[in-house]
Amino acid sequence: MERAEPAKPEMTWFFDVVSPFSWLALPAVEAVAARHRVRFRPVVFGALLKHWGQIGPAELAPRRLQIYRNVQVRAEQMGISLRFPPRHPFRSLEALRLLAATAEPAQAAVHGTFAFVWEEGRDPSDPAELARLAERLGNPDPAEGRDRLRRWTDEAIAAGAFGVPTLQIGPELFWGADAMPLAEAYLADPGVLVRGELGRLAELPVGAERR
Repeated sequence: MERAEPAKPEMTWFFDVVSPFSWLALPAVEAVAARHRVRFRPVVFGALLKHWGQIGPAELAPRRLQIYRNVQVRAEQMGISLRFPPRHPFRSLEALRLLAATAEPAQAAVHGTFAFVWEEGRDPSDPAELARLAERLGNPDPAEGRDRLRRWTDEAIAAGAFGVPTLQIGPELFWGADAMPLAEAYLADPGVLVRGELGRLAELPVGAERR
């Protein structure tokens, strides 16, 4: 009697094109997508921040330049071409709606949109640039993506996503570009999160709370 193969976990990658960290994570996500089915889901980062009562990493003035410098250096270390757009943060809502205008955003469209912003250094909140991006994507109707983008953002929040990029593998969330090695380890052995020190972390109590 043949042994049934274990069910493959559902995987969803939540992202916002305003995030340079999503661009840094994309090659690793695409490597996973080459072996497993990954759903690419644009979400509104600002809505996640609002839900969890946070501010964006670039909204804290003393932190902003430090983040930009670290992202640029990290991209160079990883061999990823990166050029910041002329202003940041920028309004990404319209670009996200373009991507969401298809029922299942294709990996190529997602990669192309990120490359438009983070490789070419272009601002999709500029109407002329948004029109160029739309043309590259085949001129989808952004109105068709409005409700879908809202639904996917709500789904991300319901799953516990608090930032972007976040890769959801089954019930587990892996947040940030630097979480991709752990995501790969989990795919190879789901038990890695419940053994040893990683297992202990799930039960670690809070020692003090800031009021």
